[in-house]
This record gives sequence, C-alpha cells and structure tokens, in this order.
Amino acid sequence: MVETLHLWRNGRIACCDASMTRFEQGAILTRGRRIEWVGPERERPGEYRPDESHDLQGAWVTPGLIDCHTHLVFAGSRAAEYAERLRGRSYAQIARAGGGILATMRAVRAASEQQLFDESLPRLEALLAEGVTTVEIKSGYGLTLEDEAKMLRVARSLAHALPVTISTTLLAAHALPPEYAGRADAYIDVIGREWLPRLRAEGLVDAVDIFCDNVGFSTEQAETLFESAARAGVPVKLHAEQLSNQGASLLAARRGALSCDHLEHSGTAEAQALAAAGTVAVLLPVAFFCLGETRKPPVTALRAAGADMAIATDCNPGSAPGSSLLLAMSMATRLFGLTCEEALAGVTRNAARALGLQEERGTLAAGKAADFIVWSIGELEELGYWTGFNPCRSVVKAGRRVS
Repeated sequence: MVETLHLWRNGRIACCDASMTRFEQGAILTRGRRIEWVGPERERPGEYRPDESHDLQGAWVTPGLIDCHTHLVFAGSRAAEYAERLRGRSYAQIARAGGGILATMRAVRAASEQQLFDESLPRLEALLAEGVTTVEIKSGYGLTLEDEAKMLRVARSLAHALPVTISTTLLAAHALPPEYAGRADAYIDVIGREWLPRLRAEGLVDAVDIFCDNVGFSTEQAETLFESAARAGVPVKLHAEQLSNQGASLLAARRGALSCDHLEHSGTAEAQALAAAGTVAVLLPVAFFCLGETRKPPVTALRAAGADMAIATDCNPGSAPGSSLLLAMSMATRLFGLTCEEALAGVTRNAARALGLQEERGTLAAGKAADFIVWSIGELEELGYWTGFNPCRSVVKAGRRVS
C-alpha cells in the first residue's frame, strides 16, 4: 500500500529540538503517520512530489504538546477539601484524616468502568483542544488489583476514543489503602510481586510510579518497588520532594528513573544528581498554586546543572483540579521563573523524554510521528503567555488533521 505524501507549506516551524531550531518560511512533508522531511521551504528536495498540499498561511507550527504527568482518570471531585484548605487546613492534615487520595479511592471503587470513562473523557477533550496529542495517565485511586486495572483499562480505552497517544503508569503506591493499614511493606510487596506482572502481561502498564513523601511511602519502599519494576522490565518514575525531602530524588537518579516530579523541597544536590542521571525534572505549577505552597522547585539549580525540565498539568481532583497545559506553561514562567523557550521545551522535547518517548515524539524531525499543532499566534512566545484563551488553530495527529 502506497501512503499519501502530504506537503504542509508556508509555515513558521518550531522544531523544539535541542537547538530550538526555527524555520521562518518552513515546510513539513508527511507520509502516512510519520514526518518524511522538515526544513526551509526553499530547500524542499525536488524528488518529493506531494499528493496533497496544505497552506499554513504563515502560522506557527510546533510539535504536538505532551502532558507527561496526569491523574486524569478519576470519579467525583474534592471541592469540599479545597474549601477546607481555604479555611486553613493543610493537604497533609486532610489526608491523615482520611480525605485526600483515600476520598477519591472510595469514589473510584464505587464507579463502573463506563462511569469512569464518561467522567474522564471531557478532561482529555479539553487537553486535545489545546494541542495536547500525548498524555500520561496514572492509576492510583483504586488501590486494589481490580480497581487499578479498571483505571488503566479506561486510560487505554480513551486512546481509542480520541486521537491522543496515551502512556499508562501504575501508581498503586499512591497511598496506603485501609485494607493494609499498618502494613505498608506488605502492600509494596504485593504490588511488585503480583499486581505489576499481571497488569504488565495484560498490556496495561508502560511505567511504574510511587508517591515518596512524609504522607506517602519511604525511600526504602520505593527501592523495593523499583527492584520489582526492574525484574519486570518496566521503567520507573517518582513523585518526590513535594511536601518534604525524603531523599527520593537521589534515589530516582541512582535508579535511572525516567522522571522525578514535583521537587519543591529539593535543592542543588538533587538537581545535579538528576542532571547527571538524565532523569527529567517534571514541574507541576498548578499543584503548587492550588495548594498555596511557597517553596518553589530549584529551577536555578536545575538550569545550572543542565537538567531537563518538563511541565505538566498534574490533572487530579485534589491538588491540581484542571486540564489546561497552556495554563501550566504560563504558571511555570510566572511562578517558577522558566523562560518562554524553557516552557515550550518542557511540554514538547523534555516531556517526551519524561515518558521515554523521545525517539517518537516531542520534536519535528524526519522519522518522528507526524503530530503537530498549527497556532493562531503572531509570536512563538505567546505560548505560555495567554491565560483563558486557547490559540490552537488546528491539530494534526499521525499525519491527519483532526481539528
């Protein structure tokens, strides 16, 4: 079968590679689901004779955006807890009183698979409308084998419902379920020994994550789970240093984790370790904002060390109730001090690395997936500048215009 060759011409192309290459008068050739060639339009090789041509009318084009940390599949809301935090109760206090993650656990356990799908679909639609073509979705609100599997199946089914690539992460070690009260080591053991191999065999798990903090699990327990992941051949990620410093970032670096996420309570040593290991530092400014935190991730230290920084929504019902990656970009620049260029790299090239997808996605280059966004903006710096306005003009996914 001969695949159709499409020419997307007269665009201002931002490749989002390591050099942040731009072509002011650029073009992209796509064949089927992949990019065949990208570069200045005047240098388009003559041997390419496109079957169809699309005039981008001088618009800016970037890779499809990547939201590399979400808890997008859940049921219900925790708006009442948000109101409690406004009255002065902390996230940790609410969690220790049986709220927080355990409140969503009860809602997810009570929900059918169809109900979970129906509640989650609009959140994914909102991301797609903003130009997000790849999304990571974590489990972690079921906390039984059956309910974690239910969440992961819904995540997989969302990828069939919308033109979005979904990467799934097993986050069963998100909180200690009531059935294992006082037996955290036994819970970590059952996740690694029974749940992970079974869910991996069912094709439901792309990575493993653990919430390592003073209201979560210890570094020793994280190490145990990572050993199980290594035996199963599954890459690891880590929620680290959000509320306290338990040494989780250093563990993540030592174990070659794909990413280490949150990082508000980390510092120079952690930044240097992550950079040396090639572990992506994922910044989650929406959670920082919604929790009213004041301690920021060590962006200056991460920048100085040469660490890759990504940005994600952390979409979840407790600490980050939102599904706008463009807003997260804006918050990362204003609250954390990222430059516009760093923010764009953080939702493209570096976000792909945080998911282990850098060979396929995150930049515009020959051989990569033909996922790209056409923007109604005059300057590239407008991405991460607007709030409450969506400048996404068109989404091309796998070489096909889907919006």
